[in-house]
Amino acid sequence: MAKRRKLEMPKPEDLVRIEEEFRSETTPQNRSASLTPPIAQVAADVASSAPVLDTNSRAAQARDAKDAETLRDAQARGLVLAEIPISEIDPDDMTRDRIILDDEDMEELRKSILANGLRLPIEIYERQASAHDAYKYGVLSGYRRLLAVKTLFGMTQATKFSTIKCFIRAPKDGSAAIVAMVEENEIRANLSHFERGRIAALSAQNGTFANVEEAVNTLFASGSKAKRSKIRSFSQVFEDLGDLLTQPETISERFGLRLANVLRLGGANALRDALDMARGGSAAEDIAAMEPVLRQFEQAADSPSKGGRPKADKANRVLQERRLQNGIVLRQETDGKGHYIRISGKQVDRVMVETALEELHRLLDSSHG
Repeated sequence: MAKRRKLEMPKPEDLVRIEEEFRSETTPQNRSASLTPPIAQVAADVASSAPVLDTNSRAAQARDAKDAETLRDAQARGLVLAEIPISEIDPDDMTRDRIILDDEDMEELRKSILANGLRLPIEIYERQASAHDAYKYGVLSGYRRLLAVKTLFGMTQATKFSTIKCFIRAPKDGSAAIVAMVEENEIRANLSHFERGRIAALSAQNGTFANVEEAVNTLFASGSKAKRSKIRSFSQVFEDLGDLLTQPETISERFGLRLANVLRLGGANALRDALDMARGGSAAEDIAAMEPVLRQFEQAADSPSKGGRPKADKANRVLQERRLQNGIVLRQETDGKGHYIRISGKQVDRVMVETALEELHRLLDSSHG
């Protein structure tokens, strides 16, 4: 059996020797680190390596942080001027209210930009680009300015015309975008009542607004009640006759209101027939063709014995209408005796109608064979 070793208390001189050996093998820094948690040591090292800033430097850092926050806020609100390549902006992403651009005015604008640069930035919005195009933005306001810069770039290939100064806005929805466009043109351009009525009708047709009434009230909210009433009348002129009229934006307010009144009396078919037969090449020829129809309906409305409108059109009803991309309009109508299809448009001629009739004949004949 092993003999147990007897433990003895160390002598004082042994304790002193052990302490001196410990001190010789460890530095003060190591002893301190061994007693400090790791995360605290890391923090201490970072703090010791960071420069000590004076009051002015700390104030400058605070200003820089505030400026960065202000810039981000301004960018989010569309208040920061940007320079965007014209190749990334689609001028036709939105249906415009302006129908024609005056050549003389556009030439004057191009000369001004060429001599002095673009004084007023345009307003654009981000659009959902498809795989088929490279356009990233659409135009809210500044349509004419964008076209002028694009033309100057095509003429000169100058780098300064390859981009354009813009404010990037973020409209809430499609209606807000159209409102912004209309407001800008109402201020800067003398739009005709027909152009105003046209954009209201198109906005209702593409679903931006529930109907023409809502479109007019929203787009022209700052206009008087009488002005909005006139715009609604011209919307009807556009919807019923717009595809057949030559230079409709030149129609006077008085003649346009007469047209709208006769359309409400049921004269759409008669007016379209008159325009189809006339094949007018000018606004004056269109007016001359429609004038007899207007007088007929106006006289009938003034005559109590005739019940307010010609009886021939009394039972006519339009059941549906389809406007083709090439400008041709197909209408399904009924007059109480049956259904018929009306084909209209400036390019419609006898050969086209006969071809359509042959196709319809073949379709109906085979369906009953």
